[in-house]
Amino acid sequence: MPTLYLSPHPDNFQNLCVLVAARYGHQEPKVVSLLPNTELENPSFSIPKLPALEIQAGICVSGPAAVSYLLSSDALRGQGPGAGALVRQWISFADLEVAPAACAAAFSVLGVSKQNKQVNRALAELRNLLGVLDSHLKLRTYLVGEAVTLADVTVACALLLPYKYVLDQALRSSYINVTRWFLTCINQPEFQAVLGPVKLCEQALGAVPSKQNLRGKFVTATKTKFLEYNNYFQINTMQLYRKYHFQSRNRSIFNFFTWCYSCTICGSLQKKPKAEKKEKKDLGIITYDISTKPGEKKDVASPMPDSYSPQYVEAAWYPWWESQGFFKPEYGRRCVAEPNPRGIFMMCIPPPNVTGSLHLGHALTNAIQDSLTRWHRMKGETTLWNPGCDHAGIATQVVVEKKLWKEQGKTRHDLGRELFIKEVWKWKNEKGDRIYHQLKKLGSSMDWDRACFTMDPKLSRAVEEAFIRLHEEGVIYRSKRLVNWSCTLNSAISDIEVDKKELTGRTLLPVPGYKEKVEFGVLVSFAYKIEGSDAEVVVATTRIETMLGDTAVAVHPQDPRYKHLHGRSVVHPFTKRLLPILCDDFVDMEFGTGAVKITPAHDQNDYEVGLRHGLNFITIFDEDGYLINVSPPFLGMKRFDARRAVLQALKEKGLFKEVKDNPMVVPVCSRSKDVVEPLLKPQWYVRCDTMARGAAEAVRRGDLRIVPDFHLKTWFNWMDNIRDWCISRQLWWGHRIPAYFVTVNDPSVPPGEVGPEDHWELVGRSEQEAKEKAAKVFKVTADKISLRQDEDVLDTWFSSGLFPFSIFGWPNPNEDLHVFYPGTLLETGHDILFFWVARMVMLGLKLTGKLPFREVYLHAVVRDAHGRKMSKSLGNGLHAQLLDSNLDPAEIERAKQGQKSDYPNGIPECGTDALRFALCAYTSQGRDINLDVNRILGYRHFCNKLWNATKFAIRGLGEGFQPQTRPEPSGSESLIDRWILSRLSHAVELCDTGFQAYDFPGITTAIYNFWLYELCDVYLECLKPVFAGQDEAAIRTSRNALYTCLDAGLRLLSPFMPFVTEELFQRLPRRCPSSDPPSICVTSYPIDFVLNIIKAVRSLRADYNLTKTKADCE
Repeated sequence: MPTLYLSPHPDNFQNLCVLVAARYGHQEPKVVSLLPNTELENPSFSIPKLPALEIQAGICVSGPAAVSYLLSSDALRGQGPGAGALVRQWISFADLEVAPAACAAAFSVLGVSKQNKQVNRALAELRNLLGVLDSHLKLRTYLVGEAVTLADVTVACALLLPYKYVLDQALRSSYINVTRWFLTCINQPEFQAVLGPVKLCEQALGAVPSKQNLRGKFVTATKTKFLEYNNYFQINTMQLYRKYHFQSRNRSIFNFFTWCYSCTICGSLQKKPKAEKKEKKDLGIITYDISTKPGEKKDVASPMPDSYSPQYVEAAWYPWWESQGFFKPEYGRRCVAEPNPRGIFMMCIPPPNVTGSLHLGHALTNAIQDSLTRWHRMKGETTLWNPGCDHAGIATQVVVEKKLWKEQGKTRHDLGRELFIKEVWKWKNEKGDRIYHQLKKLGSSMDWDRACFTMDPKLSRAVEEAFIRLHEEGVIYRSKRLVNWSCTLNSAISDIEVDKKELTGRTLLPVPGYKEKVEFGVLVSFAYKIEGSDAEVVVATTRIETMLGDTAVAVHPQDPRYKHLHGRSVVHPFTKRLLPILCDDFVDMEFGTGAVKITPAHDQNDYEVGLRHGLNFITIFDEDGYLINVSPPFLGMKRFDARRAVLQALKEKGLFKEVKDNPMVVPVCSRSKDVVEPLLKPQWYVRCDTMARGAAEAVRRGDLRIVPDFHLKTWFNWMDNIRDWCISRQLWWGHRIPAYFVTVNDPSVPPGEVGPEDHWELVGRSEQEAKEKAAKVFKVTADKISLRQDEDVLDTWFSSGLFPFSIFGWPNPNEDLHVFYPGTLLETGHDILFFWVARMVMLGLKLTGKLPFREVYLHAVVRDAHGRKMSKSLGNGLHAQLLDSNLDPAEIERAKQGQKSDYPNGIPECGTDALRFALCAYTSQGRDINLDVNRILGYRHFCNKLWNATKFAIRGLGEGFQPQTRPEPSGSESLIDRWILSRLSHAVELCDTGFQAYDFPGITTAIYNFWLYELCDVYLECLKPVFAGQDEAAIRTSRNALYTCLDAGLRLLSPFMPFVTEELFQRLPRRCPSSDPPSICVTSYPIDFVLNIIKAVRSLRADYNLTKTKADCE
């Protein structure tokens, strides 16, 4: 009979989890309560941690997850591979997140923790996790499937403490779905047999009872629980339990649970002199000090360090990978055009800004993309992940302008356009490769020989050709319309560069160029006098200064308050201009007074009204934000100075009515922090309606697949309601628009002016081509034509939209364009689905007749632990270049304080592998990922576990071990050997299916569980007595099984953790040293292993004449 070793405390939730699982599995092991550090009577094995299960003499499995798994039934483990993976994912979630948060919250409320900051943080973390569970259980009865699984058992037991001591009725009502599920679980017969009646918390959170009451309460509860256990298992544990109270001081994370209860009961929580603090053990930093030239293979002949260290492991590998050409699609074949029966995988990077340095948002993107690329490469496909960088028009110009002013005290206008562009190129050549170096540090397996910059000649030619072709077809045109204007940048900006700042009421905001903050979030009401009458119409506005440009007042046609004024006019108080009273359905009768002032030149809604009713468009702001086309004293004022002046003037005329708070959204330029001003400007536009219909139909037909599919609603909403795209930018850095203003030096041709829809604007691939076009249009000789090129540049998103084919030299035909376009996949964040993805699809279909890729996978946006976007100004992006940036000193100080607050003891070195694995593991949290750096540290410990397990395994394999040439089972494997090979086969299957479904949490969970819970916790422990025994045949068989697990396990993990897996892979012997691939990067993914196992099983079935039918047991 198996023996189950438990810690003695009856409320230890790990014990309870194991016992409930045993009930479901109809197992009744002999139960022994064991104190920490207790010597066994006949020790044939060691117990690293409790609970532990001795399966047979000398073979022990430890840890709650492994023990629960072995004691539970098949149904409890999840029906089918998918459900099994989800069950393991929830078990991992319970162990890594729920249990620590539950313990911390319970200990805090019970008075074990004295620091308010720790108490608040523990409770906040618990609430956060309950919110996640509550959302998941909204439409579900159980965590996985329609019946209780090990996931429910583990999570419910982990939540026992909070429900008993923390979550009172008020708090439970906030998480009704979790509470419903929890009560459903604990009332199952199997739970009831172990837990008995569970009394939920009645006392309010934070009201801590006295220690005396606590002691009495816990003594009673504890004795009762132990009596129940004694009755069930027929053992006496009370003596051990009392002894533990006074002798045990083991403070490991879960034994601390028992210790703190013991201290509470026996009264040892009284104040004592503070013991001297022990110095916290630092994570070991070991460096690789062997001289290795860049590009040479790392020395792996030296002994493995005692523990895992990222600095040691990550050294030297990337330059070697790069020098060997592992990341090039040509690797292993004569040319990229050589037919490959396994297929082609091509993906281009979302080009990061040349101004940037990597933050966790970039790291998430590249961790996902590199794992996919490495998986496809290991499957034997012709694989290309094409790197590149975006010239980032506005961002780069702002950076260089700040640098110029800081170092030389000059503006770009002091230098002139040509010299300023030279300064930008100089900066790019000095700083622009920084992000490439960071991508290499992340292990990104890109073909750097194909790296592209959007201002390179090859890509610039593609941009010019695209503009000219689209213009010739009438898709690109020039028009005067409202644009988002930044007065600080003196340029139009795109919608993605406009931050929406939400205000709840009156707020003073800083605005560049103003010494005092400016008031926003108020609604000002004032009156217009009716022409020829003393009557008045009261209107309300959030931008009182724009009334100087009013050309009408609008009311709703059905509003009874104003029906008598239809067709009348009001008088402008400062210009005496007559403003017609219009009827328009867009007016909201419930907002303000129901009468709306109309300023067509400075508001998008008013612009539409102006077009419908043929109003005058009076522009009252120039490009710098000064007032024009207005009467004194307002003429020449700055726009927000005019706000105060107009308000005062209205008061003096007796027209002012009131000011009240008003929730509103203020558009702010993300680059300059200036308040965006809608301005009428002649700009170049792309006509998008027809192209958008084609993009929408491609998705509806299934030609283009978007994953996850809940983004389809957003896609169709944008495509079906698209507006024309403004592509002009008033910058110097970027692709200059290839359009020319024509002057004809001939008296027979009247002079022209630049204007909307002006036929004087001609485009050409060169000035000479434009001249020849103009000569034909105006029927004069070319020598009478003078040209002036448009000063504007194209929106950066225009060149980015061409990226999937411009990187291959389009429109010129070549091998790369033929082989790699269209691409396979586009992977990016969901926040740029419209701004980049949709435009690539539209432009690809229009210019090449093909979709640029077949699938789009959209990952979540990564945020910090507080839910904030990664930003240099917040200091949460972990920028090494924070102090070397162009941030304002105040922003730098705020960023430093943010980092100090979040990481008072500094940020521990976790390493690239742990970071990548953590980011991929957390992509299941919905649209946004709130990532705490401390969680990455947990995967750093996982790397250390891998390291130590492999060290142990290599010792177990022994000197001179040579694995079998093929991994198929020999038929002489023991039960535990066959079990671990079956678990490996299952993990491989889960990973392969996970990659196909972009289920990164499922893949990482399968790998994590295999390595930690099955290989390390179970199999390696079971091998110890085998390797210590004398049965050479059994040792040889187990060594081959162990080698297969290590080899395949590392290959499974390699796409996520390339550095540590390469380091460990290189230290293993090879099956065929002369022909095996030189690196794990180009080793096959172990899906073949599963096929070989299946073949071996079928062969054994044939050898023993077994059939698929069930045996007749009657």
